[in-house]
Amino acid sequence: MEVVHLNQRQLAARWSVSEATLERWRSEGIGPKFLKLCGRVLSRLVDIEAYEESCLSISTSQRVVRHCAS
Repeated sequence: MEVVHLNQRQLAARWSVSEATLERWRSEGIGPKFLKLCGRVLSRLVDIEAYEESCLSISTSQRVVRHCAS
């Protein structure tokens, strides 16, 4: 099975946020696991999807305790 990675630009486009926002979130410990190889930041698609799943909510009245970007 091939491992699919997204770079910072691709993830920013997927989530409609700036690359600077992703950089800030990483420094705050928010977001999916990532790799930093030769100065490039990559995230495995499987980790991105797991993070997205962990941020799903069914009600706006629920207090979210996990580290999800808002």
